[in-house]
Amino acid sequence: MKHANIPVFVPHLGCPNDCVFCNQRKITGQESFSIEDARRSVEEIASSLGDASKSAEIAFFGGSFTGIDRKLMIDLLDMAKDFFDRGLVSGIRMSTRPDYIDGEILSILSEYPVKTIELGIQSLSDKVLSASKRGHIASDSIRAMKAVKDANFALIGQMMVGLPLSTLEDEITTISGICDSGADGIRIYPTTVFASTELCEMMKSGSYSPLSVEEAVARTAELLCIAHDRNMPVIRVGLCETDSLHSENGIVAGAFHPALGEMCMSELFFKLFSRELDSYANLAGKKATIYVASNMISKAIGQKRININKIKEKYSLTEIKIQGNPLLSGYSFSIDLKI
Repeated sequence: MKHANIPVFVPHLGCPNDCVFCNQRKITGQESFSIEDARRSVEEIASSLGDASKSAEIAFFGGSFTGIDRKLMIDLLDMAKDFFDRGLVSGIRMSTRPDYIDGEILSILSEYPVKTIELGIQSLSDKVLSASKRGHIASDSIRAMKAVKDANFALIGQMMVGLPLSTLEDEITTISGICDSGADGIRIYPTTVFASTELCEMMKSGSYSPLSVEEAVARTAELLCIAHDRNMPVIRVGLCETDSLHSENGIVAGAFHPALGEMCMSELFFKLFSRELDSYANLAGKKATIYVASNMISKAIGQKRININKIKEKYSLTEIKIQGNPLLSGYSFSIDLKI
């Protein structure tokens, strides 16, 4: 069965400080929290999933789960374990901060059917972490990633693109460090500016310039290339769409687009195609057919056929087609050239 998460959002609970970019209530679309509401929500979602819920994980997202009040954390774990014991879900996952991972926490989590821990790494540059008022340093993230893997949990590293003072080189260092840790996957979030955050005030004062959508796509695609080369799954690019993101107090600037993930994947395809085509000589005047996985055709072609147009122009091809091949999967492809 296809994996699914049953999200339980614990907005801002457990966070020791406000990072300049953070407004978790707007990101999650949730202003308050109670364990009773969480249980009802899980019951409703599990019921709607039917048999598919048996492969789903209850996912505690939104705050720093391992930093919340210890009794509440254990009560939530007990609640989730009850669903697991009833055979309604396959396990538990959570997101938390690197500085809220230690031996005691991991020992508690090991007593429950916790499968996956997602760490908000955001950056492995100390200057970026400081400018973002993250409240920890890069070595805390490296230590936490190793501890999670050593404790035999699956590890997902979350990182951001376009934070204050961050460069592409800083972001390459970050994704490389996550890959080096043996992580099982990565989430990449281009930075968006929310109202009522310090980042918004920094933008207004001119001390921070957010990335445009185009800049974010270009930088994120570079990171996707690294993940592709390292066989590292990227499980999400960009924020999940919620109504609250577009409210009066939601996103005011930055790299947000409802198709941002697909745009980044299309740029990745362009980079991969270009790598291969660069190895050929004298392409001018030739015709090319590129075969991709059947479920990747739209991403490979790109919005408004952007990849077809860019490749045709870059290599002076007379014709280019992108077609599906049921024998291919993922980002694999083959190129057929003709005079």
